[in-house]
Amino acid sequence: MADHRGKTVFTTGEVAQICKVSQQTVIRCFDSGRLKGFRVPGSKFRRIPRDALVVFMKTNEIPLDQLESGRRRVLVVDDDPAIVEMFTDLLEPDERFEVKTAASGYEAGILTEEFRPDVILLDFKLPDINGTTVCKTIRSNPHYEHIKIIACSGVADPDEVQELLSSGADEFIRKPFVIQTVIDRVATMLKVN
Repeated sequence: MADHRGKTVFTTGEVAQICKVSQQTVIRCFDSGRLKGFRVPGSKFRRIPRDALVVFMKTNEIPLDQLESGRRRVLVVDDDPAIVEMFTDLLEPDERFEVKTAASGYEAGILTEEFRPDVILLDFKLPDINGTTVCKTIRSNPHYEHIKIIACSGVADPDEVQELLSSGADEFIRKPFVIQTVIDRVATMLKVN
């Protein structure tokens, strides 16, 4: 993903990426005047200056950190402190990622709202609610359509795995897993090299 720190003018596609909405939503906001910008003379292309984008993001309570850091946000949801620590230790030093962790489905819900992750590494068996419910909750909110969900479990049977995938998980990885494989999958899903 491009680092947007130095940019002063954005395309509708870049704004869609930064704001975590579809490009059509950005175009609708632009055309209705809610997102200020200009058209490239002699073309149909729309461009949004950085200051207009910041105003739009603040008005709509969209976190500005994606605009500033260029890092992709990863939420690790697991009640096993060893797994959480392992992911944090490996992802935190990686310049491509920013990491937050949750130990329950409830905590995951709060952090999804506040942190707006790009990907969630989700344990299937949480103490308060199972991964299927978390997936369904996230998929029922159009603001979260961009979030990738990688579900992990050592105890799910094939029916549960299928249920997870049909509830909105993008992928299932069985525990024990090779941690580097999971990180590589995250990088591939988020298209970061």
